Amino acid sequence: MRSQALEKTAHRIVWVRLAGLVFALLLAARAAHLTIDHARAVQLATQQMQTEQRLAPARGTIVDRDGRELAVTIEGFSVFALPHLIDDHDAAARVLARALGLDATRVAERLAAHDRFTYVARWVDPAAAERVLELELAGVGVDREPRRSYPAGSLAATLIGFADIDGKGVRGVEQLEDTWLAGRPRRVRVERDARGRTLALQSTDPREVQGGEIALTLDAAMQGAAEAALEEAVATSRARGGLVVTLDPRTGDLLTLAEAPGFDPNRFREVPYAETRSRAFTDVVEAGSTMKVFLVASALDAGAIDPREIFETEEGWLRVPGKTIRDRKPFGAMTPADVLRVSSNVGAVQIAQRLGRESQHRGLLRFGFGASTGSGYPTESAGLVRDWADWKPVDQATISFGQGLSVTAIQLASALAALANDGERMQPRIVHARRRPAGVWQPTEIRSRGLAVSPETARLTLDMMQTVVSHDGTGRLAGLDGVPVAGKTGTAQKLDRELGRYSQDRYVAWFMGAVPADDPELVIVVAVDEPAGALHSGGGLAAPLFARVAAAQLGLRGIDTEPRPVPAPPPAPTLLVEGATEAIAPDAIGTDRRPWPGEGSAVARRSPTETSPVAGRPWPGDEDAARADRVDGDGDAPKGRAQRAVALTSIDLADLADLEDTSPEEYDPIDTPPRADVAAPPARPAAVEAAAGPPPSRTSQASATRAVAQLPVHTPKPAPRPAPRVPATPPPVAAAPVAARPVAVTPAPRPARPSTLASEPVFVPDFSGQTISNAMRIAAREALEISTAGAIEGRVVSQSPVPGTVLDGPDRTVRLRFAPPPREEG
Repeated sequence: MRSQALEKTAHRIVWVRLAGLVFALLLAARAAHLTIDHARAVQLATQQMQTEQRLAPARGTIVDRDGRELAVTIEGFSVFALPHLIDDHDAAARVLARALGLDATRVAERLAAHDRFTYVARWVDPAAAERVLELELAGVGVDREPRRSYPAGSLAATLIGFADIDGKGVRGVEQLEDTWLAGRPRRVRVERDARGRTLALQSTDPREVQGGEIALTLDAAMQGAAEAALEEAVATSRARGGLVVTLDPRTGDLLTLAEAPGFDPNRFREVPYAETRSRAFTDVVEAGSTMKVFLVASALDAGAIDPREIFETEEGWLRVPGKTIRDRKPFGAMTPADVLRVSSNVGAVQIAQRLGRESQHRGLLRFGFGASTGSGYPTESAGLVRDWADWKPVDQATISFGQGLSVTAIQLASALAALANDGERMQPRIVHARRRPAGVWQPTEIRSRGLAVSPETARLTLDMMQTVVSHDGTGRLAGLDGVPVAGKTGTAQKLDRELGRYSQDRYVAWFMGAVPADDPELVIVVAVDEPAGALHSGGGLAAPLFARVAAAQLGLRGIDTEPRPVPAPPPAPTLLVEGATEAIAPDAIGTDRRPWPGEGSAVARRSPTETSPVAGRPWPGDEDAARADRVDGDGDAPKGRAQRAVALTSIDLADLADLEDTSPEEYDPIDTPPRADVAAPPARPAAVEAAAGPPPSRTSQASATRAVAQLPVHTPKPAPRPAPRVPATPPPVAAAPVAARPVAVTPAPRPARPSTLASEPVFVPDFSGQTISNAMRIAAREALEISTAGAIEGRVVSQSPVPGTVLDGPDRTVRLRFAPPPREEG
């Protein structure tokens, strides 16, 4: 019995030991499992609380040429979520939507679409960020990140552009200089707690990633003045838009780029992307009669025309193969300067024909049309200038006055700047200087694109352009008080693409000018797009806008001036003619002429409406027509040259009161039915002779050299100019040197040259080969007096003083001698 009990006890001990061993093994296994699972859990937790994020550096600042901040980086707030840590997405979306003013459905969709990380709202205001933090939602937090801000709002927005919500430049300078401004972004690992708050992140060196700074050539003060004037003009004319471009012709610096409508880059997400472009760089348009300036300059430079040459536009129309080119009204005989002054299409076509298609095309290319200006502005257009070999005769004709080729406003400004810079075309420059953080400003390079025309041609063309702003020029409303202006108007019809022809009610009004004309500091191009009122011409709408902009911008550069009222013609000087007869007397109404053969010796008086025996032709012997009147056929009109007398009359200002630039505006210059006043024109009055003649010679003036702005913050301002001086009054005419009864002959009134001042010397121009009417015109412009001895028929053969003599005293009389034209035999 005892042995059996011991045996049972032994078995129990074995089982207990086995059970203990199993239990120990189970405990060991559980302990091992718990240890391994904890490490994994820690790893999973760490992965849940850490994310990798792209850390954007502070974007560099953009300033104007004087250091005014235009684009800066500020601290912004963005709300983010870690959706995998949020238990109820719909509930969290409703709460966040109320705090941020968003749509709850869209917030919920965003949470469902992402697992690890997503932004709920970017760039929220500090108050909204504070409301989100007060919610203490698990998996929701607020990040501080750099945000782009534009302190000046819409000022120069189309030039500056903007950076998107991720800090990438997408327009304007922000896009052009994105690599420099953005610096070097880094990806960092961010650790957050259960509520999404940042606990730690990898440290970075801000000196290595911060973006560089940019200084623009833009002058913010001048920009503000241009935008104010432009907005007023656009509102007054109810126009679709407009622009103002200002360049420094010596450096190519873009000082102003005002465009309407504009936009606020701080709210770029509310503006259609297409409306944030710079139209001055991207939009190609026709510039109308402004293109006549470059045609004349190219023709002068090529020697195809002479500045004193007379072009006869006759009845105001000209036939080219298959087409008829028309002016708004007949202008008669004109010099190249007159073609610009009254903006004659017929005169421009004649100059283009003289120049030739290939040379005309080459001239356009030399002025920079048909190619990018090299400014670097993103998406800048090159315009459209077809190869000359593809031009038909009508193409050459229409291109001469700005139809059939497309340009940008910046190309137009750059081309005019070449004329204002003695023919040298500078590459437009947008960026003035760059610097790294804590570094020094490094100026950008000023680059020349070569000579468009010679310096002599450039100066002569600017002189001609001053006549456009005279009292009877198409740009007379662009004048400034005491500051000479060289300008040109243009009125361009817009192409109706649906109808395939030019629109009859959609126009772009242009004016471009250089000021001061004697030493240009600024080149300004203005345009008003599709004005809704009856006034839509360059001379009536764009010219006064130019005057307001130019006056304001010159004032900021120390040149005090203001828009000038429409100038009245100054009193014309008196010409004393020795040995004149009673037959040569002034007639302010009709036209004096010599009798036709067979009419006797008496002088017949003709009315202004009486035509010559050859309808529509000038009177025989009219030297300013550049040829004698010859009629072939039945021989009713006499052949040869009839003797002529001086016939000088006053210009009828009433006829010029409505003069605008004559590129297409209220009429189509091609194949328009003749108007009544064109179909039966009166005989060309002798007053046209006074309107014809050579352009004024350039008057020498001393001009101060003005410093060009260097680097931001340290830009020197030019010293103020003295008050404008009053143009000289012509001195009294001395008595005739020979005893004879002088007869006063009053020429057509013309404005004295704006550049001729009372206290400055005058260079005596060359009168050689001029008719009496042309000589009087030159004298009036140069504030000179002329006297003659003997006959005043024919052309000047000698003068005293000789050309180039400096007259700086009260006596500014030039004595001329004329030789009559040779008689023809038979």
